[in-house]
Amino acid sequence: MTQWVENPSGGRARGPRGLARAWVEVLLRPRRFFENGVAPGDQAPGLTFAIAVAIAYVGGRLLLAPETLSGYGRIAAATESVYLSAAVVLVAACFLVAPLVLHLAAAAGTLALIPVAENRGGVSETVQIIAYAAAPGAFAAIPVPAIQALAALYGCILLVVGISVVHETPMPRAVLAASVPALFVFGFAFGGIGAFEAAVGIDITPDPR
Repeated sequence: MTQWVENPSGGRARGPRGLARAWVEVLLRPRRFFENGVAPGDQAPGLTFAIAVAIAYVGGRLLLAPETLSGYGRIAAATESVYLSAAVVLVAACFLVAPLVLHLAAAAGTLALIPVAENRGGVSETVQIIAYAAAPGAFAAIPVPAIQALAALYGCILLVVGISVVHETPMPRAVLAASVPALFVFGFAFGGIGAFEAAVGIDITPDPR
């Protein structure tokens, strides 16, 4: 997962400029980005990109609405320090939770691709697709439900486009393959479901009773 391919066939440029360029390109020209920016085995730039998006998302929430972050209140009460609790949440969310979510989503996406994509690529391509599709997550830091819901929706669209392009899958099948990782990443991790409910004033979360 963390291996860097020195001379990949395609793939992304390294460094802050490469991250910024990838973020802009995947948002504005997703099909071309996924055609040229995803390379077999070149997973580390994708993982780095996902962590950078997580830093923007969590950091933005800490600045704008820290009380909306799960666990922040308990950590703040335990440490009795705003800065220490923010640092703990940021490090845990970005360097522990984000890679774990990416791994789990990639595993779910890989399994979902088996029955729908005959010419699918490898696991590393799926990891990169999900990582780069998370680009709109940076906007989900803004504490406005409509913006958060739109960011999650656009992330889902990018995921479908990426799966369709990289795994050479018709769009309807790409939607099926993307459904589980999209729900996991954008519905729950980025809070898309809660934001949609708040934006439209309905409750779509199943009642546990």
